Order: sequence, then structure tokens, then C-alpha cells
Amino acid sequence: MIYVAVAAFVVSVLAPVAWLFIMSISNANDLTTIPLRWIPAEPDFSRYARLFSLEEGSAGLAFLSALRNSIVVAVSATVIALAAGIPAAYSFSRFPGRMPLLYAVIVTYMMPPVALILPLYKVFSTLGLLNNVTSLIIVYCTILLPFVTWLMKSGFDGVPVEIEQAASIDGASLFQILRYITLPVAAASTGAAALFALLLAWDEFFYALLYTSDTRAKTLPVAIADFAAGRATDYGLISAVGLLAALPPVLIGFFLQKSLLSGLSAGSVKG
Repeated sequence: MIYVAVAAFVVSVLAPVAWLFIMSISNANDLTTIPLRWIPAEPDFSRYARLFSLEEGSAGLAFLSALRNSIVVAVSATVIALAAGIPAAYSFSRFPGRMPLLYAVIVTYMMPPVALILPLYKVFSTLGLLNNVTSLIIVYCTILLPFVTWLMKSGFDGVPVEIEQAASIDGASLFQILRYITLPVAAASTGAAALFALLLAWDEFFYALLYTSDTRAKTLPVAIADFAAGRATDYGLISAVGLLAALPPVLIGFFLQKSLLSGLSAGSVKG
């Protein structure tokens, strides 16, 4: 029974990815034939070559620009959220009297994006930041910071206060305690917060759709929607874009998974 459940889980996760890859290497006739041809007669990898083309007005130029914008926005917002969220989470964890302030921030996090979209649009328009990756980084930081702070606080709560007190008696400053004692023990929470924050920023679509208009700031979710908006939709090309867009977060998740395991092991020894 357990093996059947595991097999069902693996198939449900991998089947959509496998079908996406098959669509990306199938020609248009294979995708429209009835009954459907599951395996392409002649695999066609030309769409991947098109996506790395730098010709003016090509699909490749739009894809590469969106990929660059997504990397800049997601990484910048994640780094800023971690830099501000880690000390904030430590403060909330070690000084419980400040928790109402964190709850107030979390409540604002629950507000639907549509309630904030117009005021933010007006502000960014006044500052000349529309169709600019800077506006997306600012907006994504407001989304990621409460999430990172809450997750890191839970991680810091699991770190024994006694080891920090011992370091303080030895003369360590608060920054040194946080940098060399608390953060290494809470490395698992830091890795998880970084990974989930990056994925949230990478997949965000609503703000990116409304605040960007061309390749200077469009991110991958918006670019993929643009590929599907033409009169003659190339589903194979959209599938190829989807696969390539999924690779960076998958690779980052793979490497952060190792750091998560290391952090858990270190925490168990030091605990």
C-alpha cells in the first residue's frame, strides 16, 4: 500500500513535467493530431535554440530579458528580506513583548494585493519607477519580509538561550552572538526562508503584470503569458519556456537542500 501511494505521488508530480517536455520537442502536427500522439515521431529541439537567439524582436530576446529581470528581482528581494528579517526575527524571538507589532504586520500581509495595487501604482508613477525592476523589488520586499520574519522567528525560538548567555559572559557582543552562535544553529530555518522567499518572488505575477510593460522590466511569468497571447499560439514554445523558467529555482532548491541538511545536523550536535 505504501509503495502504491509513493508511486501515485511520483507520477502525479513528474507526469506534468514529462508532458511539458514532450510538448516542447513535438511539432505542431503532433500536438493537434487526433488521437493525440504521445511520443513525437521526430523530436524537434529548435524551440530551445530559438529561446537563446538575440535577434531583434525574436522570442529569444524576450525570454532572455525576462530571465535576467526575474533573477535580478527575485535575488535582490530575497537578500533584502533576509537582511532585514533576520535581526527583526531575532528581536521578536528574544523580546516577546514586541509580538503584537509582528501580529500587526502579519495582518497587513493578509490584505489582498488588489487593495494595494492602485496606491502603489500612484506612488511609483510619481517617482518614475513604473516599468522598472526597482519597483518590483520594493513591492516584493513588502511581501517577503513578514514571511521571512515569521519563519526565522520560529527558527530562533528553537535555539537554546543558554548558549547565547554563555557567549555573552565570554564577552561576545549581540551582533557576534547572532552572527557566530544563533545563525549557524538556525541555518535550517535560514535556508528554508531563503528558498521559499525566492520561490515566492520568482512566481509572482499580479504586480509584475500591472507594473511592467516591456522587456526592460517584464519577468518570466509575464513573458510566458505574452507568449500565449498571440493569434497563433505555439504551445511547444510555451512549454520550452516553462521548462527553462523552472530550472533556476529547481537548481537553487537542490543546493539549498544540502544546506538545510547541514544546518539540521549542526543544530542537533550543538543542541
